[in-house]
Amino acid sequence: MTHLPERLLAGYRNFMAQRHAAESERYRTLAREGQAPETMVIACCDSRAAPETIFDAGPGELFVVRNVANLVPPYRPDEQHHGTSAALEFAVYALKVKHIVVMGHGRCGGINAALNPAAKPLSPGDFIGRWMGLVTPAAEAMAGNPMMTAAERQTALERISIRFQVANLRTFPWIRSREERGELSLHGAWFDISTGELWVMDPETGDFVRPEV
Repeated sequence: MTHLPERLLAGYRNFMAQRHAAESERYRTLAREGQAPETMVIACCDSRAAPETIFDAGPGELFVVRNVANLVPPYRPDEQHHGTSAALEFAVYALKVKHIVVMGHGRCGGINAALNPAAKPLSPGDFIGRWMGLVTPAAEAMAGNPMMTAAERQTALERISIRFQVANLRTFPWIRSREERGELSLHGAWFDISTGELWVMDPETGDFVRPEV
């Protein structure tokens, strides 16, 4: 009997034989000197949209926090548990990251739940329903548009939500002040799982455009 699924153990063996063997010195340096990534990525939990894979990042290059639908709750220093806010605080204060990227993706299950709150297996009373309440106003506006197909509403809300999350980042006073001083840049991006295309949010217009590759 193993303590982990065999697929994970096999993957670990490949990691040790290949990547770790090729970058062993880098890992030793990171262990000795600590991490110093310049970029934080707030991404979705979806197994199909891993930032380290999409951006071909090596160990120590990205500080990643993942949650359902890549959401950023507004700044609210109370007695509740705030995992994403805690990660932001660590990234900004301790790591002094220079960039924060909110990266959404196509066919997001969380966004679909926001558009269809009564759909099984999720219900508005459970954790996901409450969590996705952060985009409820935009979701209700999308759901009420009869001129759009379900797929169009999904993609539109995925991108609109990214703009909302970037705006929520600016409710954190220590993020807003650093951005105003030019010490920190905020970005939005959307990844199409089906085609592999990456769309980047224009900081001036909010439009999503394809970067040159």
